[in-house]
Amino acid sequence: MKFHRFGTVAVAALLATAAHAQQGKDNLAAMQQMKVATTDLNIPVVPQTGKNADAIRNNLKKIKLPEGFKIDLFAVVPDARHMAVAPSTNMLFVGTRKTTVWAVTDRNSDGVADEVKAFAPSLNFKVPNGVCWTKDGFLIVAEHNRVLTFPAAEFFYEGPDVAVGTVVPQGQLIPTEYESYNHGARTCRIGPDNKLYITLGQPFNVQPADKVETFNKLGIGGIIRMDQDGKNREVFSIGARNSVGQDFNPKDGTLWWTDNQTDGMGNDIPPGELNRSTKKGEHFGYPYWGGHVKVAGTAAAPDLKDMKEPANAVFPQVEFPAHQAQLGMSFYNGKQFPAKYRGGVFVASHGSWNRSPASGALIQYVPVKADGTAGKLETFAEGWLDGETGIYNGRPVDVAVMKDGSLLISDDYAGAIYRVTYTGN
Repeated sequence: MKFHRFGTVAVAALLATAAHAQQGKDNLAAMQQMKVATTDLNIPVVPQTGKNADAIRNNLKKIKLPEGFKIDLFAVVPDARHMAVAPSTNMLFVGTRKTTVWAVTDRNSDGVADEVKAFAPSLNFKVPNGVCWTKDGFLIVAEHNRVLTFPAAEFFYEGPDVAVGTVVPQGQLIPTEYESYNHGARTCRIGPDNKLYITLGQPFNVQPADKVETFNKLGIGGIIRMDQDGKNREVFSIGARNSVGQDFNPKDGTLWWTDNQTDGMGNDIPPGELNRSTKKGEHFGYPYWGGHVKVAGTAAAPDLKDMKEPANAVFPQVEFPAHQAQLGMSFYNGKQFPAKYRGGVFVASHGSWNRSPASGALIQYVPVKADGTAGKLETFAEGWLDGETGIYNGRPVDVAVMKDGSLLISDDYAGAIYRVTYTGN
């Protein structure tokens, strides 16, 4: 980590043009020396009122929740993906699979965002999907093939130029020959050991036989961890396909993570996964297994027909219905929701892209038993997928718990963040 020594389509297109007009070159080096990289200090804001916001609110009337819960629009945020709730203010930072990280602010603490604007638009972000906080208030942004860190981002976000450090330089998170438009959205978390954990999806539907060993050594198709300055990198877990969500259980320190499974095996197999890592070096079965379904040697992976089953493979805590694409997940550590939800896991299901009929586009809940393992899966919120027409009105990506115990849900299809509160029976 290097610091200089010094203590909606039309609207979205207009905003993108304005925000990135000052991005003609990579200003990272200048900003690391605390130099001015831009001349225009004004950052356009995303409109939070009007027809688009009204239409999103109208669609939320279709969402079904357990008794006593309600859902509202928190913010209009184009392409909203993974969220990081700020430690000291009513802010959150939101990643995308495009070129923007959004700063979302509830200035008057009324439970609705007042301002949404690009964070650090002087930088050229590339798929800045993963956002997370360190314990001392640094914002980590995990891009497709780079990791940056921003000290006190929630207090120094107003202008386009911000203090920034490099954790992993461009092109060094994975070898550049494995960069791909497929499975390139990273997620990050800081663990109880104060290390940075990053998920690395592998770029194939099923990796070829000659890539399996290489990917395992690199941590591609798994989870890596490193010090917050990028040193002491190591592979933590292997045997995944494409994890796009992770969180640590605050009770026992285990790392739980989602995994999206193989396409091309039919409507109903293999299942999606919610996994639990208890120590370094565990193998979660892929590409031999997808859940309890054998992938190796099938029509989706014929060149793996002679692959040996991995020894001591760890099977999922939960097997989700096939192709629902579970992405972001969070342990519920708030106190607003009833006791049954406290300590459990909320999971965002993005929805299938190739299943007929379509499935998913909902929020699921997994209780955690006293022994630290998963209880029975249940649906918490649904209605973004119209069962009659098969049309998506939204596609949830991530969930995050606010300080007041409310639950935020991001939606990259509608370009929105929702807020779920409990009001009682």
